Amino acid sequence: MKQAISIVIADSQVLVRVGLKHLLSDKEQYNIIAEARNERELLNKLHTNQPDVLIMDYDQPDNFSHVTLDHVRRQSPKTNILVISADNNKKAIYQVLESGVNSFLTKTCDENEIQDAIAATAKGEKFYCTRIIDYLLEKSFSKDQQEEEEEDCSPIPLSPREVEIVRLISKGLIAKEIAEKLSLSTHTIYTHRKNIMKKLNIQSSSELILFALNKGLVSKDQF
Repeated sequence: MKQAISIVIADSQVLVRVGLKHLLSDKEQYNIIAEARNERELLNKLHTNQPDVLIMDYDQPDNFSHVTLDHVRRQSPKTNILVISADNNKKAIYQVLESGVNSFLTKTCDENEIQDAIAATAKGEKFYCTRIIDYLLEKSFSKDQQEEEEEDCSPIPLSPREVEIVRLISKGLIAKEIAEKLSLSTHTIYTHRKNIMKKLNIQSSSELILFALNKGLVSKDQF
């Protein structure tokens, strides 16, 4: 039997902690091993519990901050971090994303997104909800608008078929739809996708979309 994903929940709001526990505790694939209301309590919990996933909100003055993330990584380096926050300060969000968290959701995300994010985070992958991807795209394109940059002429390490598949994935098509469009089997599409991710050294669809945008394989207008 597959081992359950061990989770620590860190949030100063009792309703958030209770809500997440209610959402996850009745599912056998999760094991809630601790919860914390502030940074001191969290670091004490991590001293004795090294979870697979930490779910936390860094934007809670006097309780948690982006500095807490650095302390967590030192205290429990093998723990992957999923941020679920109501913060809408883009500068702060960029700072947190650049600090190396695995995944980032807003507190408006639904149950399916939370579970998908936990599964990806437990495997060390990245998972961003739509709003966070929008922020990343906005940052990428605003940078292009603010300063003239040299065109990225580095070669794309993908075959023409793989480039075609990247474009279709970025447009939101699922494997079955891509297979039908290209007259290939679904298994072949999955194999291509796996090879593409390996070549580009990325782990998630959101990273693949950002790659496609940065390389000009798709345009921002498609999103």
